[in-house]
Order: sequence, then C-alpha cells, then structure tokens
Amino acid sequence: MREKEDLTLLGSGGTKYKSDYDPSVLESFSNKHPGNDYFVKFNCPEFTSLCPITGQPDFANIIISYVPDEKLVESKSLKLYLFSFRNHGDFHEDVVNIIMKDLIKLMDPKYIEVWGKFLPRGGLSIDPYCNYGKPGTSWEQVAWERLSHHDMYPERVDNR
Repeated sequence: MREKEDLTLLGSGGTKYKSDYDPSVLESFSNKHPGNDYFVKFNCPEFTSLCPITGQPDFANIIISYVPDEKLVESKSLKLYLFSFRNHGDFHEDVVNIIMKDLIKLMDPKYIEVWGKFLPRGGLSIDPYCNYGKPGTSWEQVAWERLSHHDMYPERVDNR
C-alpha cells in the first residue's frame, strides 16, 4: 500500500481495473487538518465479491466511515481497491474486516468503521459491521460504545 503525496491514480487516463483483491492500489495523502476530529464517509452501493464456496456473486452496499489522523485515503484508489474484490472469494464477515484492516494499515486513523449491507441470497441478508479505535485514545472507547450499541435500533429494511 502506498503512502505518498504524488498520487498516481487521480486524474490518470490509463486506469487499470484489477479483477482480484489488491490492496497495493490504495493511496493516501496528508491530512491538512490533523488537529480537527471529523468523519469522512464513503458509500459504495455497487460492491461485489464472490462466495468462497459456490463462486456465486455477492452484492452489497459497503459503508466506510473514519476519523483521520495524519493520512486520508485517496477516493479513486479506494474505488479501485473495492473493485478488486470483484473476483475475490470471501465470506461477508471477512470482507468487511479485510477492508478495515487494509485501511488501518494505510492510514492509521483515529477511528474507523466498515459496514457491509449485503443483498439477500437464499432469502437471507447478512450485514456485518466492524470498527476500531486507536488504542490509548478516547477513540478506543468510542469504538466499544458504537459496537456495543450498533444494532440496538435496527434500520427498517424494505428495499431488499
């Protein structure tokens, strides 16, 4: 995973779409406001991966929210990274944890959460959620609070 200011993907006309999982496409850039705590949220409603057993496609809305520290993820690299799961076989729970861990490795954020809202297959939808707060900071407690109360008031699902 790259951590450099000279972003190679943004504005590039020669975009190459990886068709299997590739965290090396992720790029970061410096946070110009590291003293401010703020959320950055990404919504990827067209995420696809494969079932590791059957090879059938799984479709999801992946939601990533984080509080940056010194680095932010560049959005085009994130899009290409998420696209790289297209032919990757993993269970839904693994997918959200892999995404979160790769972004932690890239950015070392103060806080991050990843939520996968997978469309049903066989009459069952799976919505795994994971999060992380930087150890030794107040964000560690925020992570516990958000996780422990995450699904206390589940959303109404009427579009799946």
